[in-house]
Amino acid sequence: MESEPTRVMVAVNESTLRGYPHASISSKKAFEWTLKKIVRSNTSGFKLLLLHVQVQDEDGFDDMDSIYASPDDFRQMRERNKANGLHLLEFFVNKCHEIGVGCEAWIRKGDPTEVICHEVRRVRPDFLVVGSRGLGPFQKVFVGTVSEFCVKHAECPVITIKRSAEESPQDPADD
Repeated sequence: MESEPTRVMVAVNESTLRGYPHASISSKKAFEWTLKKIVRSNTSGFKLLLLHVQVQDEDGFDDMDSIYASPDDFRQMRERNKANGLHLLEFFVNKCHEIGVGCEAWIRKGDPTEVICHEVRRVRPDFLVVGSRGLGPFQKVFVGTVSEFCVKHAECPVITIKRSAEESPQDPADD
């Protein structure tokens, strides 16, 4: 009797330094760690659930230099944002297919802390893997930390993966 694969949700996001379609240092590290330490060579025993949460600015506009003069301008902006998220997920899905591990990937919009925990309740993964920037207490007050929130509130076990010191940019809030 063949058992169901272990379902591992990995929250991924874009790089604040390089932008789309580049993955953040932390989410790429979490993904690679999951493949190396959890999946290993047992690709049929796991299914990765790749969630990307797109965060909008408070006013919903990311391109402050742009001028929006028609309904088509807004439609194009929405399509571009969706395409950006798809390019990010494409990187992770391609990696999964290269090694033969099953995966699903999707995009949600909103506050990453709320959306990730909501998706955990909805999808019911066996556990969640998130990257951590390793911010100090002072930076956490101003930047906040998605990984700590998920550890406290997600309804499944959570593994946080820190990026290494040599991978950290000059400003640790960058990723």
